[in-house]
Amino acid sequence: MWGAVAKPRPDYPAPEAIAALVDAEGRLAVRVTPGARVESLEIADGRLLAKVRVKPEDGKATAAVQDLLATALGMAPSRLSLLRGATSREKLFRIGD
Repeated sequence: MWGAVAKPRPDYPAPEAIAALVDAEGRLAVRVTPGARVESLEIADGRLLAKVRVKPEDGKATAAVQDLLATALGMAPSRLSLLRGATSREKLFRIGD
């Protein structure tokens, strides 16, 4: 019998590196790739790129990105709010206090 295969842990940049991308008003821009093979966050050309396995239906990909960001930053997902981009690959989140 084959056992369950463990999901690989997402790869995150350091929380300090992500926090450095937050602007003075507490906003963080994220470029999202839904339907990816593996979940990850990476910084490329001064931008945060998020890859999530979930398909972009009914806000599921946005919720997955919010959870991924919260985990990488070590905070609760409720401290992140989506300001813009509910149906776009370009999203803007506010990091709450």
